[in-house]
Amino acid sequence: MISNPFTDPKWADKTLRLIDRTVGFVRDKTTRPLANLVRAIVFGVILLVAGLLIFIFGLIGLVRAFNELLDVWLTRPTAVWVSYFLLSLLFTSLGALLMRKRHQSSTNSKSK
Repeated sequence: MISNPFTDPKWADKTLRLIDRTVGFVRDKTTRPLANLVRAIVFGVILLVAGLLIFIFGLIGLVRAFNELLDVWLTRPTAVWVSYFLLSLLFTSLGALLMRKRHQSSTNSKSK
C-alpha cells in the first residue's frame, strides 16, 4: 500500500509501480482482446478476398485452357461454345451430386 511521502523515501517508486500495475491490468483486460479481435477480422477479410480471387482466376484459366485445347481440333467459334457446354455440363453434374449429398433436416425425414 502507498505510505506517507514525508516518511518513506521510496514513495515515488511504490506509487509508480502501483500505477504501472493498474494500467497494465486494464490494458490486458480491454485493449489486447479488442486488438486481437480486430486483427482476426482483418486477416479473415484478406483471406476471403484472396480465396475468391484465386477461385475466379482459376475458373477463367480453366475456360481458357478448354478453349485452347479444343481449338486444336475445332474452329475457334465452335471450340468456344463446345468448351462452355462441357464446363456447364461438368458444373451442373457437380451441383447435382452435391445437392444429392446434402443433409436433410430432421423434420423432413420424420414426415416421410
